[in-house]
Order: sequence, then C-alpha cells, then structure tokens
Amino acid sequence: MLGTKRHWPPGPSLSMGLPLALTLLVLRAGWAQEGTEPVLLEGECLVVCEPGRAAAGGPGGAALGEAPPGRVAFAAVRSHHHEPSGESGNGTSGAIYFDQVLVNEGGGFDRTSGSFVAPVRGVYSFRFHVVKVYNRQTVQVSLMLNTWPVVSAFANDPDVTREAATSSVLLPLDPGDRVSLRLRRGNLLGGWKYSSFSGFLIFPL
Repeated sequence: MLGTKRHWPPGPSLSMGLPLALTLLVLRAGWAQEGTEPVLLEGECLVVCEPGRAAAGGPGGAALGEAPPGRVAFAAVRSHHHEPSGESGNGTSGAIYFDQVLVNEGGGFDRTSGSFVAPVRGVYSFRFHVVKVYNRQTVQVSLMLNTWPVVSAFANDPDVTREAATSSVLLPLDPGDRVSLRLRRGNLLGGWKYSSFSGFLIFPL
C-alpha cells in the first residue's frame, strides 16, 4: 500500500525461517545419500537403480537360452585349394565349404555343413567372396536362406587366372533359419583358396 514502509533486514520470523529451511534440505540430502530410500520431489521423476543388477539387453541381461544382443558373428575362410578328405561335391555343385573358422561368436556357424544357423531372431548382414582359379567357365554362387536363393554373384571372365563372385545382403532371420552358399553354375575344380563367408547380427527383433 502507498505510504507503507518496508524494513530491511526482515523481521525475526522471516530471518529465522530461511536458515531453518536450508538446514532441513541439507539434512534430507544427507539422509538420501546414506539410506536406501529414494528422495521424492514434487514434479520430478527419480529412478533408483540396484547396484550390480544388469539391465535387460545389456551384458548379462539376455533372457535364459538367448545370446546377448550384438554378440552373434562369424567369419570363415578357405585356406587351401583342394578339398580335404571328407568333403565332396564342392568342385561341381552343392554347398561351398570353408575349412578355417576365424570367428564364431554365438556358435551359429557349422564348419561341417558350411552353413550358419541363426540363434536369435533379428536382422543379419552377410557377405561372401568366392574365388575361382584357372577356370574359364562362368561360376554362379548363390546365398541360400534355407532352400531359397536370395542373391547370386557371378565370375565369368575367361581371360583372368583368378576372379571372385562377391555379394552382400541384409536378411531378417528367425531362430533356426539356415544361411549357406551353393555353387549353382560352373565348377571350382581349380580350387577356391582365399574365399570367405561372414555375417553378424545387426540388431535383434
């Protein structure tokens, strides 16, 4: 109101109330640090985490029987030209085998069959590079999802001593889906040393 005089410093009630409020805030902060009960603040959201508990989807947080997301990958190569004992059909038709496995995180790649079996549902990336040597025939290599040819690559230059059929693809897979390489045209009788087949999980679904 007009004519009302304001006094400073404020009266006893205000000057005593402010330090008391600050003291209570400090005490409550100390209790929150020492105790386990969360501090409840009006208009705020507080998340209380339990130490040592892995978050779902993080390391150690996958469901029982599932591989941790992001930990599925394989890479296999061919280290020599000729078929080792026990393999047959690589030179003319059928699955293309790889004798050396460099990475097999999640255990999805089977060296015996030359195929990858998806351990979890998700989107995967695959790439292959199959080399023909001293071979004037056209070679067609297909990446197979179960029994379905998804993509094919060709090597058909008759005037080079080495040429590669190369391709890559992204695929959504369900657990148990099988991905492999098959020779669908030509032969690899000259060998396919330095060939490779690899893949990895991009993200789970």
